[in-house]
Amino acid sequence: MTDSGSAPGAMARLGHRPAPPGTDHLVYAVPDLRAGVRDLEARLGASQTPGGSHPGLGTRNSLLRIGARVYLEVVGPDPEQPAPPGGLWFTGGTAPLPALVTWAVRSADLDGLATGPGGHLLGPVRSMSRTRPGGERIAWTLTMPGKPFPRQGIIPFLIDWGDTPHPCAELPDRGVRLARLSGRHPEPEAVRRDLDRLGVALEVAVGRAGLVAVLETPAGDRVAL
Repeated sequence: MTDSGSAPGAMARLGHRPAPPGTDHLVYAVPDLRAGVRDLEARLGASQTPGGSHPGLGTRNSLLRIGARVYLEVVGPDPEQPAPPGGLWFTGGTAPLPALVTWAVRSADLDGLATGPGGHLLGPVRSMSRTRPGGERIAWTLTMPGKPFPRQGIIPFLIDWGDTPHPCAELPDRGVRLARLSGRHPEPEAVRRDLDRLGVALEVAVGRAGLVAVLETPAGDRVAL
């Protein structure tokens, strides 16, 4: 179902993987991008790479590689854009910002999954693009869930980079690694069933709804988001 070959029922085979197969990136939303980047750089001991603006969404981002093909996206309001109708796309949840609000899984079958049994969790398929600080335009396709995010962001959105090289190919390795990604929810069994419909293998425990990521820093410390 995802490009890594995960399939329904894969949760039982998750084992000790730090994150589900096909994990593309984590989305950490902040109320002020400059301040949020500065705070994370201090906590992780690693600098980030400016990303770019998302036209029409009112946001811009900064990126940090946390695996071979996994990165952390820090996203916040873009002061050079007006806020779109309905507010910024990452708002609407119950967690105060900054917060790990959702995550993305790579897939080569966005249309098929969006119209399949779990399609109501994913939202419509949408083409997007942005311009890197150096002027290069990159493009991708993703599913766009409604607000609030399904299951408080534990249900991922799907992304297909198509012919665009994965962002990690351009990001320097700062020595930060994703050590663990999991979810918590008052009804974990129901969430696991939703994930299973999408072929996503994420560990979900009982607790307050939300995602939990643990990053290992260059100094060997572990920082939870």
